[in-house]
Amino acid sequence: MVEEKKLPTFGELPSFHEYTGCAWGVWGPDDELGTVNLLTEKVVAEAVKEVKQGKMICLNLPINYPGKPCFKRQPPIHNQWMKSEATNDDMLMINTQSGSQWDGMRHFGIFGGHNVFYNNTPAASFARGHFFISDPEELEKEKNRHKIKLGIHNWAKHGICGRGVLLDMVRFFTEGGAKPLPYDPWATHAITAQDLAACAEQQGVTFKTGDILLLRVGFTLKWFAVTRAEREALAGKDETFAGIEQSEDMKRFLWDNHFAAIASDMPSLERWPTPPGVPHMHQTILGLWGMPIGEFFDLEDLAEACAVANKYTFFFSSWPLNVLGGVASPPNAAAYL
Repeated sequence: MVEEKKLPTFGELPSFHEYTGCAWGVWGPDDELGTVNLLTEKVVAEAVKEVKQGKMICLNLPINYPGKPCFKRQPPIHNQWMKSEATNDDMLMINTQSGSQWDGMRHFGIFGGHNVFYNNTPAASFARGHFFISDPEELEKEKNRHKIKLGIHNWAKHGICGRGVLLDMVRFFTEGGAKPLPYDPWATHAITAQDLAACAEQQGVTFKTGDILLLRVGFTLKWFAVTRAEREALAGKDETFAGIEQSEDMKRFLWDNHFAAIASDMPSLERWPTPPGVPHMHQTILGLWGMPIGEFFDLEDLAEACAVANKYTFFFSSWPLNVLGGVASPPNAAAYL
């Protein structure tokens, strides 16, 4: 484990070809946790002290939402049946990124002909198709292969738990609701590193190594407010969303504050689409750092509770599905104030 004081700054990280800020090897050549390594026992124990009221807030949309997902993903299917006169079973079939989600390390690698994922794992080495690992003996056979390497099960076994920090960009830009939001969350718009820093300053937040950063940008606020027809129409349109800017300043802000994970209420954490010729931030955050990316989190109740308490830090817990070799997962996330 690399101690906090020895973590390199963004400027000290090497480049991988044209991509700046490569953190491969920071936690060793065989690491499969990425920035989740920052969630040490000491960090978690300190984060528990954030709980003052005992208030618990769910941060997941129902797994049934949205019924018509963005990015042409399959809609969730929930079947339920009676096994006898007084017992029921049910079954879920979901794309793990159709709603509230963590993007895992297998989701996004490095483009531009490099075709590698975190820690220089070749894309071609991943198995595709039906995964069948039925028991521990089968798992032992796969440990030295890439069939399950970088799978979501690594974060599931560790947990993504620590101090959460909400940056309520909606409240910041609207001055607490006194003004209209100066951008449409459903249109391409960049949230800059300067915006994030200014919001943190206004909220009185000082970041700590291992913080889990949550951004309320406004997607779900609008999603709940519009008509069903408007919500469903999103699935048939080219995706355009507000999100974090693809820039060196943003990379520096996220890495130098040493966040363990980042999530937002948007279907895409980053501004979508990316400007022509500009690489996706997913390539840096997932591919170079191994940092969990959360999307479509429901932050409305949390935002209200934080505003009432005038406190934007809390204990955060998330236990992704323990799927061996999984690409992504619903977050099963909660905040404790």
